[in-house]
Amino acid sequence: MGNVTSLNQKWALDLLMGCLKINGVTGKEAAIAKHITASLINAGVSKNLIKYDKAHQEIPLPTECGNIIVTLPGNVKGQRLLFSTHMDTVPLCAGAVPVLKGKKITAAGKTALGGDNRTGVACLIYLAAKLMKENIPHPPITLLFTVREESGLFGARYVKTEDLGSPSMGFNVDGRGPEGITIGAVGAERFEVEIFGKASHAGVYPEKGISSIMVASIALAKIQRDGWFGKIQKKEGEGTSNIGVFSGKDMTSAGEATNVVTDYVYLKGEARSHDSKFIKVIRQHYQEAFEFAANQVVDDQKKKAKIKFHYSQDYFPFKLKENEEVIAKTLRASKTMGYESILKTGNGGLDANWLVKHGIPTITFGAGQNNIHTVEEFVDVDAFWRGCQFTVELAKS
Repeated sequence: MGNVTSLNQKWALDLLMGCLKINGVTGKEAAIAKHITASLINAGVSKNLIKYDKAHQEIPLPTECGNIIVTLPGNVKGQRLLFSTHMDTVPLCAGAVPVLKGKKITAAGKTALGGDNRTGVACLIYLAAKLMKENIPHPPITLLFTVREESGLFGARYVKTEDLGSPSMGFNVDGRGPEGITIGAVGAERFEVEIFGKASHAGVYPEKGISSIMVASIALAKIQRDGWFGKIQKKEGEGTSNIGVFSGKDMTSAGEATNVVTDYVYLKGEARSHDSKFIKVIRQHYQEAFEFAANQVVDDQKKKAKIKFHYSQDYFPFKLKENEEVIAKTLRASKTMGYESILKTGNGGLDANWLVKHGIPTITFGAGQNNIHTVEEFVDVDAFWRGCQFTVELAKS
């Protein structure tokens, strides 16, 4: 990116293309973080206003760096505003090469693109450049670029509100366009299941073994039969669940040979709902299904498999009240920009889940990402530009 001259759509698009070219899959954000820092300085932000926090030291997975926090002083009085986005991309974006054709950016090869969420990254850098260059009246503003959003919202989970300057409200850039305003999202629990069976020769003494694969299969069949897998609609609530990992030790094969009764299986799954209590109901049904299945598979001594079931809160559901000032401010900006913005709730986790939990009422809107987490991902250039302009409007006093 060259020196800041005219902050037009072409400048913003060049900025985005530069961000898309840099690898930064979840947990490996050091290179994109360095690029963000250099871009902010180039945009006129003083080095001493940019810092990295220590969230990566608390995140329970290897993470190259902390969140980037930029504290911009205001030029008018007012409560501090927070603008956030995440730096990381899903692993499917590794090696992505962005290609611009007309009003669309796609990946050159068989990868995802990384518009989720380099569109948000470019959007916030553009905001900083605009505020620095044009002296637009604005209150104090904090920019937050988080790590490991894609692998568990970890950056937003472990950020300290005092490091953010205790903002009064937040605007998270992560979605398709500024016309859709997300004011609520699901919560989730993740769970891990270990099944300890007993190995034996499957041809000579199969009755002496306890198949952990069979225990897992019976449990999952029961879950599916009883309506607790996938999209869940019950009288007591609605939600979703999934098993995403079915493996052996250290993510190897569950079992190593057809002539050995498999003694160990590891599964990993999740439960989601807009209702915290119903998340626990879903998870409880999984737990009970595995205990039930363990009783169905025994050896010739009537011994059964042992089950270890561990679960943890991934993130909490939230829904902002429609009289919140952050919503009112967003709708005023939408009206000014001529958008017919729609308030909605989402079925995916967002950094906003944790920001709201930290006491910062936060809405989420987008800047052009489409078909995320797939090889068909693309960025709508016009929607990206609308997101940039909308972000500036929100920042104004």
